[in-house]
Amino acid sequence: MNESVPPPSPAASSSPAPSPSGPPAPVLDVWCDLECPDCRSALGDLRALRERYGDRLDIRLRHFPLDKHPHAFAAAQAAEEAAAQGRGRPYAEAVLARVADLGRAGEGLLVEIAGELGLDAEEFDTALIDGRHILAVDADVAEGKAIGVRGTPTYVIGGTRLDGGQGQRGLRERIEEIADRLLAGA
Repeated sequence: MNESVPPPSPAASSSPAPSPSGPPAPVLDVWCDLECPDCRSALGDLRALRERYGDRLDIRLRHFPLDKHPHAFAAAQAAEEAAAQGRGRPYAEAVLARVADLGRAGEGLLVEIAGELGLDAEEFDTALIDGRHILAVDADVAEGKAIGVRGTPTYVIGGTRLDGGQGQRGLRERIEEIADRLLAGA
């Protein structure tokens, strides 16, 4: 699905990262549920996009935990804690790589993965108990709903929303077309 979306509100997201050559890099928001098998399938495309564009494309994980995944909200909070400890992307990728395990093992796996990555696992446990990252996750969900996100993964780049929940085929190419156009116009 391709749909135009309104730009995010100024308070909803931080400004795009500056590219080394001057203007800000285009932003690719990836609305993700860390317990979603389709999001796991998207990892290869996201890695390829990072490899192709480097810091010329700002790829941002946005949380959109789905009700059908019982551990997705906790996983989103844990990813926020990983980001606070400086390892957000590696943590999110590690959780997605173990989607099936998360469904069976639950929140204990989130703390275990933190320890495997050398993060402060005790602080993860505390963060999940005290809910310090709930507002950040809720803000992403609210923004996603406001722009029409209904499933995951959903990509938003240059005002265009692309739905990856029905499969990844062709999406990376479409994202590359839009990113190339945005970069050419910068």
